[in-house]
Amino acid sequence: MRTYFDDQLNQLNREMIQMGSMIEQAIERVCDVLRTHDVEAAKAIVRGDSEIDRKERDIEALCLRLILMQQPVASDLRMVSSALKMITDMERIGDQASDIAEIVSMPIEGEIVEKPAHLLTMGESAAQMVHKAVDAYVSRDVLLAQEVIESDDIVDDLFVQVKEEIQEQIRTSDDPGMQLLDTLMIAKYFERIADHAVNIAEWVEYAVSGIYKGEAL
Repeated sequence: MRTYFDDQLNQLNREMIQMGSMIEQAIERVCDVLRTHDVEAAKAIVRGDSEIDRKERDIEALCLRLILMQQPVASDLRMVSSALKMITDMERIGDQASDIAEIVSMPIEGEIVEKPAHLLTMGESAAQMVHKAVDAYVSRDVLLAQEVIESDDIVDDLFVQVKEEIQEQIRTSDDPGMQLLDTLMIAKYFERIADHAVNIAEWVEYAVSGIYKGEAL
């Protein structure tokens, strides 16, 4: 019985790695389309979100089977229950990457307004946080998880800078239109992605140490 359970835990780990890879790729591709304004690539990101949703459902079903049928010991139960929490954040990261891509894919009236200098830096920083959070889960690395949590301040500071840049563009533009508001929404989505990366890192800490430092369970 234990051998079967271990096999299922290994399967869970593989599925989590796959889902992590999917959301990492989605964010990286979003950063690319922000640089290139490639509408077709943006639409492909939106379509790909359904695959992330399916992966979440598959992992959720596997976790519930492990909990209900295998009666795992405390340390294994933490790993499985943490995975259940993490996939919610991972799925939301996929949603937010899709939301950004949807904004990019919308037709633009007039000339393209220059993006704030710190927007892509913000996106790349959020993407790096997600990458490290997934790596922390795979390697059970609490120190790396803590590094992700500490990085959140960097993204928050970048968000403030992006807002200030957008406000300045609005003041100096004759007709800023919707593009600057859309850009602000993109920045907000990047901030949320970083927050979800922090949540994942906090669940990694809990899975390994049994101590949860986030909001109430």
